Amino acid sequence: MENIQLLIEAMEYIEDNLSQPLKTDTIADHLYCSKSTIEKLFRYINNISIRDYIIRRRMSKASKEIVHNPEKSLLNIGLDYGYSSNEAFSRAFYSVWQVSPSEFRNNPSEFELFPGYKLDRELMEEKTMTDRKKIDISKLYDCIKERKGCYLVLGDIKSLIPINEISHKAGDLAIITAMKRMEQASGDEDIVFRIGGDEFVILTNSKDEDYARSICEKIISHNEEVISWNGQEIPLSLYVKLVRYEGGTALRYSEFFTMLQNELSEEFKNQYPDRLSD
Repeated sequence: MENIQLLIEAMEYIEDNLSQPLKTDTIADHLYCSKSTIEKLFRYINNISIRDYIIRRRMSKASKEIVHNPEKSLLNIGLDYGYSSNEAFSRAFYSVWQVSPSEFRNNPSEFELFPGYKLDRELMEEKTMTDRKKIDISKLYDCIKERKGCYLVLGDIKSLIPINEISHKAGDLAIITAMKRMEQASGDEDIVFRIGGDEFVILTNSKDEDYARSICEKIISHNEEVISWNGQEIPLSLYVKLVRYEGGTALRYSEFFTMLQNELSEEFKNQYPDRLSD
């Protein structure tokens, strides 16, 4: 539990200082622990280094700046996140999004590619959930309370681990491509969120089952299409599930998150490997 608390404080410190110079030494000093302790803990829980986590969070936030502040120059956005030149910012942005900042501005996406990990304090009070890592989906939770009876389309990448074994950059490209497939299948009032490493949600604004199923079919129609990484073609497919949200506003945050995770459980994957399910 002490290590979990340390990780929470590290993530909170990083999130509060993304626009400032951030080094592992600085984070360790702030937490009164050794550099090796926080590095090992961070990699064990998040499966990436602190440096990579910081870059991904910065570029995720920078992408929102690009979308919501079209009048702001790319150089100034880069400066806000610690990059002294367009070249340095572009290299960092491309490493996460696989496109340059200018290309992203011309063809923007609203989805959250790499949301900040959040180890929910409420969840950690539940003994069965003490080691569970989650994504901060508070915005989705607020929206869904207003959309009772609407449909959720849940997606999960098939076999992401073998793709990551080729390269973590190939895995990142798979996540970007999966999110784009879901975004392109959704409507203007639908909201696309990533809720885990390879798990996604489309929150529709519709109670029409046929509409929601048409989204599922659009996503599934792209299964087995390939992504290209360093000359290697890698088939990419998603499990897709349709869920109608029946809960009311009294549903607790942790219960909602657990419901989403359970719907994308291994049991579903094993029982329905290639078809939709209600």
